[in-house]
Amino acid sequence: MLLIRQIQIEDREAPQDVLIKDGKITALAPHLEAPTATKIIDGWQKLMLPPFVDSHVHLDTALTAGEPEFNESGTLFDGIRIWSKRKQTLTKQDVKQRALAALKLQAEHGIQFVRSHVDTTDPQLTALQALLEVRDEVADFMELQLVAFPQEGILSYPNGKALMKTAVELGVDAVGGIPHYEFNQVYGRKSLEFLVDLAEKNNRLVDVHCDEIDDPQSRNLEILATLAYETGLQQRVTASHTVSLAAVNDAYAYKLMRLLRLSRINFVANPLVNMHLGGRFDTYPKRRGLTRVKELLQQQVNVSFGEDDLQDPWYPMGNGNLLDSLYVGVLASGLMGHRQLQQAYRLITNNAAKTLQIEDHYGIEVGKPASFLIFAAPDFYTVLNQRAPLLGSFHNGRQVVQTQPAVTKLNLSTKD
Repeated sequence: MLLIRQIQIEDREAPQDVLIKDGKITALAPHLEAPTATKIIDGWQKLMLPPFVDSHVHLDTALTAGEPEFNESGTLFDGIRIWSKRKQTLTKQDVKQRALAALKLQAEHGIQFVRSHVDTTDPQLTALQALLEVRDEVADFMELQLVAFPQEGILSYPNGKALMKTAVELGVDAVGGIPHYEFNQVYGRKSLEFLVDLAEKNNRLVDVHCDEIDDPQSRNLEILATLAYETGLQQRVTASHTVSLAAVNDAYAYKLMRLLRLSRINFVANPLVNMHLGGRFDTYPKRRGLTRVKELLQQQVNVSFGEDDLQDPWYPMGNGNLLDSLYVGVLASGLMGHRQLQQAYRLITNNAAKTLQIEDHYGIEVGKPASFLIFAAPDFYTVLNQRAPLLGSFHNGRQVVQTQPAVTKLNLSTKD
């Protein structure tokens, strides 16, 4: 058994004691007596959070930046072009090695749940077969969801529909799409109708790369939201990116918000990559490429942040630390009030868990798995502002990450 004394849990009013037994949280209270043979951790002036959840990443492309070339233009389209070349050389071992390395990086930074999109526009489905194996191999420290993602389109790629159906048969958790990249608007709509129907018939989640383009005429979001509403899939559907929502006029956005509330769909923004790729065809004023995060939250729409890319053709940086994405996201979205910053962790924890539909076994509550993070800080504002060390990451009661904080000594002299 493990007893953590007087630790601050999320943004709750007062510190509590947390008792853990057999991998579960068995008690939460202002004070708990320690049973015999219980290990005790002093939680005073420390913060406990639910595990970080990366609701959008591409493990199949991770750690390939510069192969076969770097994306010097910084556009989404050059990224797709370069990846199309790189995936011709994919092997199962290549994908597994890189994906495992990326997942370990994420684990070091407190991520325990990941949703990865995997390219299905490959006749051999090499990356998918590799990541299906990885999903099982990392189960002891990471829960991994896989999304069938047609990088080059469903209707616009040879046998695109058949490949998506095969991916579902192989066991993906969710069905994806990229309607704005299809040859035309008609194909975009039909691809959405196809993928939603495929998910509904096979009891899969839906997560679509939707309108990842600065074009205000790209309006696939309204189609996806309508399908989610009319089929009843609702919160099982996620719209990722939705960059064009930031480019449309305010009157249209106002009208659309009603549908988004009714549909109950989730949104995932990827601040680092959206802002890197966005506005590339603008002179000035230059768009940020980030969706209307603040406005969506104000409408009680569920929004989370993902990392999206780790050193690949779309983004040359990234080290698996979701705090980087969160920091940039709250800054760019105007969520810098003190209370907003204190609660910003929800964008990479609770909100993301809702997106992945894992709430039944996620969160710091009695009866749920003892999966949580402990930071060397009294509150989340301090964690985000000072990048306070992650002291420990516990998964199902087992500590999977342990950090000894670095000690910095200043040897300075001052003049009176």
